[in-house]
Amino acid sequence: MPGHKIYAMSVASVYPLYIKKVERKGRSKDEVDQVIRWLTGFDQAALETELDSKTSFEDFFSRAPALNPNRSLIKGTICGVRIEEIEEETMREIRYLDKLVDELAKGRPMEKILRN
Repeated sequence: MPGHKIYAMSVASVYPLYIKKVERKGRSKDEVDQVIRWLTGFDQAALETELDSKTSFEDFFSRAPALNPNRSLIKGTICGVRIEEIEEETMREIRYLDKLVDELAKGRPMEKILRN
């Protein structure tokens, strides 16, 4: 899916939607940040810098310092598509993040979300 419009969208434009989604279900911004840090390897300061810089999804994942090796354990569907069948790397990373936020909003325990 090269050139897909979501690649150019800033993470900061979607981030408030992630927060709103989980807060409606009793979860917190800190938990969203925790799953993003787990997935990407950014520390909190670097994550906030990326958000303040309005970094695109494509650049966000290409600059991630240490993509978690356990992210391949994230399975299931997002928007009707099986994550493990997504061939394009950047789209798969974006969908991993979407799935983690969905699991958080559904009340799944953090240790299971983080594949411990």
